[in-house]
Amino acid sequence: MPPTQLRIRRATVDDLQSLKSLWASMRLLPDELEKCLTEFQIVENSEGQILGAIGIQFYNEYALLHSEGYSDFSVADAARQLFWERIQTLASNHGVFRIWTQERSPFWKSFGFQPPDSETLARLPEQWQNEFRGAWLTFQLKNEEVITAAFERHFSDFMETEKKQTVRLSEKARTINTVVTVVCFGIFFICIAVMIYMIIHRRQ
Repeated sequence: MPPTQLRIRRATVDDLQSLKSLWASMRLLPDELEKCLTEFQIVENSEGQILGAIGIQFYNEYALLHSEGYSDFSVADAARQLFWERIQTLASNHGVFRIWTQERSPFWKSFGFQPPDSETLARLPEQWQNEFRGAWLTFQLKNEEVITAAFERHFSDFMETEKKQTVRLSEKARTINTVVTVVCFGIFFICIAVMIYMIIHRRQ
């Protein structure tokens, strides 16, 4: 089936029974996946029949693809192309740097997913390490090191600017405080002088 005859959308509660049947046929855990229903994107035909689904979970700057399944594997290739377009859009909207998955279909490798080296694997969120057992594939959307370094430079420049501004405001406040103090003393002495003058004037 060509991609033009398929439609990708987010799963809703109305899709739950169809998805539970799909998950059961894929030997997944329907009761567990039901808890994260809103993570799923589904593919349906022009009649509205659900043909496949995949979950995408976000955690900070990372995304996880999980629990891919199809009731009709003849549409899997076309569906993955549409899923991948939607996944990239969602990842961009969430500011994702890297996507992780344990899906083993060769098509994910054809999209650029590769096994991570030890340094990259260390970045995998701990909750996913504990929840999912098996070999990982990953796809880098943005260079984490470059973005992190740029952010740190920007933050450092920002803090330096804030520090200088704070110093200027502090100096300005001290200057105003000094002026106010001098003016107050001046008024005080003027008042004293006026009082003395009035006392002397009355005696005369």
